[in-house]
Amino acid sequence: MTRATEAADSLGLAYVATKHGRVNSLEEAAAARGIEPAKLIKTIVVRLSDDDYRFILVPGDREIAWPKLRTLLGVNRISMPDANTALEVTGYVRGTITPLGSTQLWPVVADRRLTGTISIGGGDHGVGLTVDAEALIKALNATVADVTDRTPAS
Repeated sequence: MTRATEAADSLGLAYVATKHGRVNSLEEAAAARGIEPAKLIKTIVVRLSDDDYRFILVPGDREIAWPKLRTLLGVNRISMPDANTALEVTGYVRGTITPLGSTQLWPVVADRRLTGTISIGGGDHGVGLTVDAEALIKALNATVADVTDRTPAS
C-alpha cells in the first residue's frame, strides 16, 4: 500500500496496482504496465504563485501546451517548481508525483484526451495504478480541457 492506493481506496476508485520496479523511460513503464505510451499518464505539478499549484494530467505521448494552460488558468506565467519544492508541496519525489495521496490537495487539470483505461503513478517508483479515466477525473474533481500538444517525437 502507498499513500496513492490508500487515497484511491478512500475515494472509492477502482484500480489495478502494478509494481514493476524502476524503468528508464516512459515507453518501458508503459510496456511494464501492459498499455500503450499514450495511456500512461504523467502528473506534472506546476506553480502559479508561491502558494498556488496545480496537478496537470498529461497523456504519455503529449506535453503541456503552455499557452493553452495559461489561458485556461487565467495567468500570464506558470513555472515548474524545483525538485525540493515539488516534494514539499506534494509529498512525492519527482518521478512518483500523483494527485492521489498528495500531502496537499491542489486542483487537478486533466487533458481532454484522458479516456478509457489509463495508468497513473502509484506514488512510488515502479508503481502504477490502472484506472478508468472518467472515474479518476470524477474522483479528483478535475477540470478537463485541451492543455497539451503532441510531443515532437510523436
